[in-house]
Amino acid sequence: MADITLSSAVRSNLNSLQATSQLMSSVQEKLSTGRKVNSALDNPNSFFTAKGLENRANDLSSLLDDMGQSVQTLKAADKGIEAISDLVDAAKAKANQASQTSSQSERSQYAKEYNELLTQIEDIAKDSGYKGKNLLGGNGNDLSVTFNEDGSSSLSISAVDFTDTTSSTGLSLSDLTEATSGTSTIALNTTATGSAALTGGNLLTDDGDFAAGDVLSFTDANGTEISTFEVTDTTTVDDLEAAIDAIDGASATLAAGVLTTTSDFKLTISSDGALADSTTDGTDSSFATDANIDSTLSALSSAQNTLRSQASTFGTNLSIVQNRQDFTNDIIDTLEEGAGKLTLADTNEEGANLLALQTQQSLASTSLSLAAQADQNVLRLF
Repeated sequence: MADITLSSAVRSNLNSLQATSQLMSSVQEKLSTGRKVNSALDNPNSFFTAKGLENRANDLSSLLDDMGQSVQTLKAADKGIEAISDLVDAAKAKANQASQTSSQSERSQYAKEYNELLTQIEDIAKDSGYKGKNLLGGNGNDLSVTFNEDGSSSLSISAVDFTDTTSSTGLSLSDLTEATSGTSTIALNTTATGSAALTGGNLLTDDGDFAAGDVLSFTDANGTEISTFEVTDTTTVDDLEAAIDAIDGASATLAAGVLTTTSDFKLTISSDGALADSTTDGTDSSFATDANIDSTLSALSSAQNTLRSQASTFGTNLSIVQNRQDFTNDIIDTLEEGAGKLTLADTNEEGANLLALQTQQSLASTSLSLAAQADQNVLRLF
């Protein structure tokens, strides 16, 4: 190529055409990529500044995913507290039902149902986790949320333990004692005149502990008189058995001269006559006395206050995380916008540039052709 000699006009037009072609290639690249800075060679300052902004935006995007998962963990805990609160209300209803009845048998049943509700509260607390993190599960479940790329901005959320209702750091709700049945006996005088077998015999002739006009009183552990029974000249053992059987949760049987009373609560039989007081040896439920029921209601109210306070705390934490989530989204948009201002091409401008270059290329080609024709005029001399 060095042996080829071009005229000044041809060479000038050729150089112009080559420069135009290079510019067209550059404009076409900008249009195809949408960027005016595609490498450090295009504009080192803009390229590396934009890269730094994009890197930070990517780091924050990763943290944004973690924030989203933290929001879900807090929502799971909040749903758990909501369900537990409903069960505490149900436990309150059981305690109130117990206070509205004098039947110890019913109160014992309500105590069993109350304990079942506490079991369900613990189960719900255990099931309120999200991706292995349970804010109602106690130790080892604290949640830390990082808000910026260097970790200097974060939020620590402490877990509570509602998986054990008896825990003093949780709801402080103790399981109730459930009633157990017990017995008491009255030994009848089988040597007295009358029916030795005592199968329905007259109490006055069968046992010296009873006298006409004696009044038997049946009371529970609360001191409440359940019923009374008056002995008359014609009262039989069967009458006394029937009176005891009529008491809810109690029954009586006679065998070998001994009247055995069985009850699923502590039942006391007392008399204003010679008969000694007797009390069945069972165990009363924790709902046996009004004082115990009031104490349980007080504990439930305290537990409800604890739940509301914790729900408020988690709600505040949730608001913080959601606020930072929105803020981070805005920051990411700002960073990407800033990077775009440094590197993105104006497609309208580049399109106009390409059209101008195409026109320029066409003109340069025509000029090159004219210059070559001028050089060819020498051939006319031959």
